[in-house]
Amino acid sequence: MANTKQAKKRIRQTITRTERNRARVSRIRTFVKKVEMAISGGDKDAAKAALKECQPELQRGVTKGVLHKNTAARKVSRLNARVKAMA
Repeated sequence: MANTKQAKKRIRQTITRTERNRARVSRIRTFVKKVEMAISGGDKDAAKAALKECQPELQRGVTKGVLHKNTAARKVSRLNARVKAMA
């Protein structure tokens, strides 16, 4: 257990940061899921719209430090390729 004031403050900060980061990651997953559902549903227009909403969320995750920039780029690229491949 923490003995110093600094260590106790650090624990409080970590708890707060963890909650925020979990919420951010959850939000990102939800937006990615919306794109995947539109793709599996076969609705190209809905998939394009969902992808357009998903991209800024992924980039926000990068700027907030919950995702690596290459991870976000890879996810966007793969989703985009799947949307384009729809007939």
